Amino acid sequence: MNTSQLIILNYEEIRRRSIILWNSIPEKLYDWRPDNEAMSLIELVRHVLESEYIYQKIIIARGDKGDLSTPWENRPYTTIAGELIFAAPYREDYFKMIRSFSEKGLEEIEIIRPALGQQRKLGDYLMRIAYHEAIHAGNIMSCLRTVGITRPNIWD
Repeated sequence: MNTSQLIILNYEEIRRRSIILWNSIPEKLYDWRPDNEAMSLIELVRHVLESEYIYQKIIIARGDKGDLSTPWENRPYTTIAGELIFAAPYREDYFKMIRSFSEKGLEEIEIIRPALGQQRKLGDYLMRIAYHEAIHAGNIMSCLRTVGITRPNIWD
C-alpha cells in the first residue's frame, strides 16, 4: 500500500466505527445537546460529514477557505442514514482528491492557515483531519453515557 491508500484506509476505519456509533443514537435524541452552547447529536454528525467537504476546499486552496459555502447550508436535518447518503458523493470526491497526490506531494505540499497558526505538510494535515472525526466520536460517546444510552462496542 502507498501512503494515500493508508490514509484512506484510516479514514474508512474511523468512519466504519463512527457509523456504528451514529446508528446507536435514537431519533428521539437527535436534538439532544449537553448544554445550550453545544451542538446537538445530529449537528455533530453533520459537522463531521460537512467538515470533509470544507477540508477538501482548504487543501485545494493550500490553506485559504475564503468565503466558502457548502451543499449542507440551509439543508434540513434528516436521519443518520439520510445524512450519510447525502454526504457519500462528496466523500468519494474527497478520496479521489487524496488518491491524486503523489508520495512527493504528500511530503512537500504545505497547507498554511495563518489565522490558526497552522503550517503542515499535506500528509500530516490529512491525518489530523481524520483525528477530527475521532474526537467527535468521543464527544458522542460521552453524550450517550450522559443520557444513559448503552454505548455500542466500536472496539472490535
